[in-house]
Amino acid sequence: MGKGGRRAYAALSLVAAGALVLSGCSEGGSKEGSNKDDKENAQRQQSSIDFGDAKASTGPAAEVPGAKPGGTVTVLQRDSYAHLDPGQIYVSDEMALSQLIHRGLTGYKATSEDGKKHEVVGDLATDSGTTTDGGKTWKYTLKDGVKWADGSAITATDVRHTFERLFAPFVANGPTFIQQWLADTPGTGYRDLLKGGPYGGKHLPDTILETPDAKTIVFKFKKAKPDLPYALAMAGYSLVSKAKDTKEKYDKAPMTAGPYKIQDFKSGKSMVLVKNTNWDPKTDPIRHQYIDRFTFAFNKQYEDSTKAILDDSGANATAVSFNNEVDAGNLSKVLADATLKSRTVAGYQPYVGQIDINLSQKEMQDKTVREAIAYALPITPFVRAFGGTAAREVAGGLISPTVSGYNPNFDPFGKKKKPAGDPAKAKELLEKAGKVGLKLTFGYINTPEGQQYSTAMAAGLEKAGFDVQRQEIPAETYYDQVGKVKNNFDIYHTAWGADWPSASTVIPPLYDGRQIQDGAANYSHINDPKVNADIDKASTITDPVKAAEAWNKINEYIVKDVVSNIPTAYYKQTQIAGSKIGGLVYDDVIGGIDPRRLFVK
Repeated sequence: MGKGGRRAYAALSLVAAGALVLSGCSEGGSKEGSNKDDKENAQRQQSSIDFGDAKASTGPAAEVPGAKPGGTVTVLQRDSYAHLDPGQIYVSDEMALSQLIHRGLTGYKATSEDGKKHEVVGDLATDSGTTTDGGKTWKYTLKDGVKWADGSAITATDVRHTFERLFAPFVANGPTFIQQWLADTPGTGYRDLLKGGPYGGKHLPDTILETPDAKTIVFKFKKAKPDLPYALAMAGYSLVSKAKDTKEKYDKAPMTAGPYKIQDFKSGKSMVLVKNTNWDPKTDPIRHQYIDRFTFAFNKQYEDSTKAILDDSGANATAVSFNNEVDAGNLSKVLADATLKSRTVAGYQPYVGQIDINLSQKEMQDKTVREAIAYALPITPFVRAFGGTAAREVAGGLISPTVSGYNPNFDPFGKKKKPAGDPAKAKELLEKAGKVGLKLTFGYINTPEGQQYSTAMAAGLEKAGFDVQRQEIPAETYYDQVGKVKNNFDIYHTAWGADWPSASTVIPPLYDGRQIQDGAANYSHINDPKVNADIDKASTITDPVKAAEAWNKINEYIVKDVVSNIPTAYYKQTQIAGSKIGGLVYDDVIGGIDPRRLFVK
């Protein structure tokens, strides 16, 4: 989805606790393809996912073996949720929560018990969509009996409102694929199609979005968009109730349609989900409602959540984290103990970590300086902070092993051979530029893990002659702050995962210069004419193999020639649950534990 398309929150800037602070010169990266299972996992995720028909879209979801209703599950999360409004959701932790509370026109249904096989089906819609002209026109029909948590009917009016409000200026953090497709324009220009959104009484014309009756929705694009069912399955395109839309306030108290509703939310502290009695399993082929109550506790670092779950007594026996991984200090212990390992799930995530160089900053506009940063930056501490090769793999490029077009041999700055960095080469470049002693402001996420890896990375940069000043950023608002066009940081770490197995959901949102706006994912503020032009060309290629090659060429140009984004690591994750948690599965699409299957044993 990007796999939600998405920014990795727990992965992005997350770094694991438990290990000692490491110096930038120490050895220790991860070897390419170090594990046969890793290769198979990554290659499996490159495969396209089929679109399901009406039969596949009919609820209820297949029963989870051994499942029974009842019980309370404790969810231990590092970060609170900055956004609950679907239109603002584009980070992994919020997307995991969205699986329980929001619904869209389409969704990903697991078709195997191990979370490895899926199809896109109709969620609120009767099927994954029908098109008669190759993807320019898509028709959807709402299922009978679908309701909001307050009991009111979900109608085509809500669908129209959901997509029209995405043009409003306050909606700035979610995906922009469909808005751009409707407007037939790249970048932020889509907002001109419906300035301010629907709140002033204006609407998209029927030539673009038609709702002829209460149950029918027709999307009309100027160019074929065969990936629309994938895009509609993203959490960021879940539906919003027109009657209950409170604009900016909706972000903290949304109307829900999934099997659970929000009973209480104290930002930064806690959240309670209870059953939505107006959710009808007969309309839902994707989700279950086994658990009576989910109780969330925030500010639980990876080490905290791991230790609590390993304790396995009382409420800890029914504890889990949707996004926290096993911390580095406990990972080897957990994997070496057969009993503990049986309570874990693991897999490749779609995320690629990267250090963004802020091109809006004057000193960062010097390419030689950027090259010096690229050579000097140590990746070793980042990999080790998460627990080594079981958790991270040194990255050469910006395309994940889980995405078509991935090139395992691309590594222009030699990070796979020298994961501790090359400070000598970097210092030569700094001297050439006359910038020895240049101040670098490094914005880092304020978690124990963020402190750990940023300290070690800063040390490596200082060996090359930079004067690094670290500035902490609160975890909950990390992406909001680095997502501002005018921020005061020179470098910062982010991570991104493909929204579906195509680099078309990676390159345009992150590196298209026409995407630059507050809240957008172009964190380095790259605006390169060749990149923009090549994005437009690649977007017209219909052959998936040729398209993958084109996207990869752009990736390699950005890393090697523009040097605006320095790849750090490909993400893998191990998660653990209490012994009384049933239905535990690592879902490839979610990129972590599937919360929809859980039950209390």
